[in-house]
Parts: sequence; C-alpha cells; structure tokens
Amino acid sequence: MNNRVLPFITLSASILPLQAVPNNKPEAERPNILFIIADDASYQHFGAYGCNWIQTPAFDKVAQDGILFTRCYTSNAKSAPSRSCILTGKYFFQMGAATNHLPYFPNELEVFTEILEKNGYRTGYTGKGWGPGIVEKKEGKERLLTGKPYNQRTTQPPTKDISRVDYAENFSDFLDEAPNGQPWFFWFGCFEPHRNYEYGSGARLSQKSTDTIPGIPSFWPDNDIVRNDLLDYGFEIEYFDTQIGKFLTTLKERGILDNTLVIVTSDNGMPFPRCKGNNYEYSNHMPLAIMWKDKIKPGKKVRDIVNFMDFAPTILEVANINNKPFPGHSLTEYFTDEKGNRPEYRKHTLIGRERHDYGRPGNQGYPIRGIVTDRFLYICNLKPHLLPAGNPETGYTDCDGSPTKTQILNLKRANIDRHYYNLSFGLRPEDELYDLSLDAECMINLSKNPEYQAIKKELQEMLWHELQENNDPRMTGDGDIFDRYPCSESVGINFWEKVTRDEITAPWKITGWISPTDYSNYNE
Repeated sequence: MNNRVLPFITLSASILPLQAVPNNKPEAERPNILFIIADDASYQHFGAYGCNWIQTPAFDKVAQDGILFTRCYTSNAKSAPSRSCILTGKYFFQMGAATNHLPYFPNELEVFTEILEKNGYRTGYTGKGWGPGIVEKKEGKERLLTGKPYNQRTTQPPTKDISRVDYAENFSDFLDEAPNGQPWFFWFGCFEPHRNYEYGSGARLSQKSTDTIPGIPSFWPDNDIVRNDLLDYGFEIEYFDTQIGKFLTTLKERGILDNTLVIVTSDNGMPFPRCKGNNYEYSNHMPLAIMWKDKIKPGKKVRDIVNFMDFAPTILEVANINNKPFPGHSLTEYFTDEKGNRPEYRKHTLIGRERHDYGRPGNQGYPIRGIVTDRFLYICNLKPHLLPAGNPETGYTDCDGSPTKTQILNLKRANIDRHYYNLSFGLRPEDELYDLSLDAECMINLSKNPEYQAIKKELQEMLWHELQENNDPRMTGDGDIFDRYPCSESVGINFWEKVTRDEITAPWKITGWISPTDYSNYNE
C-alpha cells in the first residue's frame, strides 16, 4: 500500500484556543517557574538514567531533590513541533500549520506564556525559544511565544560551535528587571547539544578516550569516527548541564530557589541517524526532572508515561489559573505522596510526525502515527513508499549532517555495508512493532510475527480510537493538508524540484545542516 489513509471518520479538526479565567489568588501563593530545555538530547545520556560516560551533576541534582520521570515522551521529535506541543498543550496533529517544522505559527493557537502574562506573570527567555519558523503579528502586535528575549550578554564558549549566548547572565538581567513580588516564568532554551560540533572537541576538552563509551547503538557502525562524534555530543550535554548549575546557583543566592518550580527536559532526541525526527526510543523518549522545594518531597521516581502536552496544564495549575481542559494532564498529581490507581491516560501516549525538513517531491512530509505503552511501541508509516529521512537528491534533509551520517552513506556507496543505510535511510514497512522491554533500540520488528498479532491489533485499535477522539485530520481523509501548509523558508518550497532541475546547483549552501557529500543519486 503506497498511500495509507486512516479509517475515514467525519470529525471536526478545528483548532481551539486555550481559555483562562483571571486569577484572584495572592501573589505570594504563586511560584516562579523556570523551564529548562536542551536542544537535541536523548534521555539515555543523563546520569540519573544510568549514563556513566557523560557527567550531568546538575540535572541529577534536580532529579534527586525532586522527581525523576523515567517515561516522558514528546509526541513529535523535532524542534518546532515539539516546542509547539509544550506551549499549546496539544498533540502535534492538533496544531494546524504548527504541526510541521519550519511553519508559520497559527494566530488562532494561544500559548500558555500568553495566558501567564494576562494573569500577572512576567515572562522571558534566553537562548532558543520557539522555532525554527515564523510567528506573525496578531492584531498588529508582535507575539513573543516564550516571553521577552534576553540574549544580549555573550561569553567565550569552549568550542567554536557552542553558542556565545551567556545564558546565566541573561537570566540575571531578567531577574534584575523583575518587580519584587511579581511571579515570573523564564524559558532557558539551550542551543546545545544541537549540531554543528567541533570534531574532536569532546576527546580533547574532556580528556576522554573513545573507549570511555561502553557501547554503540547497533544501528550505527562502531568505529573511532562515530565514537568521537558521540564524545563531541556528550561534551555539549555537559556544557548544558553546567548552565543548569549556574541557574540553580543564581536562584539560591537570591533566596528564591525554594519557591521556584524547576522543569528540565529536552525537545527531541540526539541529532544522529535514526534518532532525531524519527519515532523510536532515541527519538521521542525524553529526559525529565522536576523540582519545587516548597512543595515536592525529594527523591521520587515516576515510571508512568507522561507527555509534553502535560506541561501547559501543569504550569497553569501551579499558577492558580483556571483553563480549558487539555488533551494532556497536569503533573501535579505526582507532587504529593498520595498514591492511587494509575489512570488509563498514564498507561500509553501517542507519537508521530508530519512534514519536518523540506526536500521531498511535492513538498511532502513523512506522516507517522504511533502509540507507546508500558512495554510496546507500535508505529504506522502512512506513506511507506517515501524515504523516511528524505530524498538522496536533496541530501536526506530529515537527518542532520554528521560524521556518523557520512560514515553510513559512504559504507553504502562503496558497497561495503548497506545494513546501516537501510536502518536509517531505507524504505520502511507500513507497520512496526517493538517490545521495548527487550529491544530498547527498536531493532526487531515484530509486526509480522504470528505470536504478536493480537497485541498489534489491540494497539492499532487503541491508536485509531485516540486519533479519532482527538480530531486528527488523518482520520477525515484530509491528512495531506499538512503538506499544503507553506514552509516559512521560501527556498524550501518545491526544493526537490529546484534541485533536480538544476535551478539550485549548490543546495548544501542553502541547507546548512546538510554536508555537501550527503547529496547523491538514489541509484548510486
């Protein structure tokens, strides 16, 4: 089947704005909120989850003094749609154009930061806020989705590819301007460990050898080039963690740490083949630690499944703001020691994607819908005739350029090994089913295994029901609307056609995240 369409059910797919009732509670009862988000870091690479070759003492401290969530998922593993899910409290397919990467953010979508401001909170951010994409003015006014920017302060980073933004000093500027007694929300969007990396910086600056890494995921070749790529990635996670420590120190020195809700996570998985932008454990399973010294007893570990849609209702609830119900659910149920039966909505969650980076014929994305349970991951690839990482003529744009990507492509081109290429860049079947308890790397597809057919059917029915209940356009037969939304980078419109007609002769100069050697002919 080349163009799979979900069962046709007539539903309304309208985008409903968040609605809030003005707050009347005393300011003293309302906490400050610090939201910290890494750019492209998988949960497997934080010490609190058992990683011993990357040191993350600040993240581990937040987890130790608060709650460590072991099964947190973003519903879409790409920067703009993942961040949109956080800000709107919606599933990725409920956000119109914001479902895509590089979109025009819809004016009809309200975000929780705007609600906070309407209810007395001061908001600001440093580093990377929402994006990439374009947020147009609304009623003639500029929309600041993550608050007022604070990026003036700069520093000398340890490598040329780490951001020069001095995150902690910019946070101090925000606090200096905040009126005494006014509660605030601050978004620290670290640019790290997003690519590019200075190759070899991880080994050189952390004085680690490639042997430090205990094992390489089986979907990549195991050699020194890949291991050095991982060390560079790990070094940038450690840089991110250092910044977390500075923020916590600032809060403590100012005497406001105890009444600050601190949330630490990442937007999507690591920028490596078969990770970021896909729908596997290395893609959507995110780190999450939450600390609030005034309210949360330390040392708690939550194994229930939670989702990025849960952040908006959580933040508005602690701010004492009544709001319209969300698809997600507030995480405050874990802030106390009260124990009850685990609700159904904590036993599974939905994941998927639509169009990420441009580069396929007809501006097509790669639509996926999936469901994660305690034990299983079921994935439905809706258009399995398309290549999951994009077309070779445009450099497989849905996979960031990297030494690891180059290694895999070169092995295939030299007819040495196609196995790794097939895993990351080759065609995929309609259905994928993985037993996460035995196969966290998602390497053994059980969808055709006779012993798992009953499980697959059950997961499919759960998935279709949830999509129907939440008004997914793929359920109405109009799912291709996601491919018709314009790309916010005009050069990305009909990019594949422009490249294949030689209207663009050096496409790597436009797609700066793709290496020149990534471009090739499919039959190469």
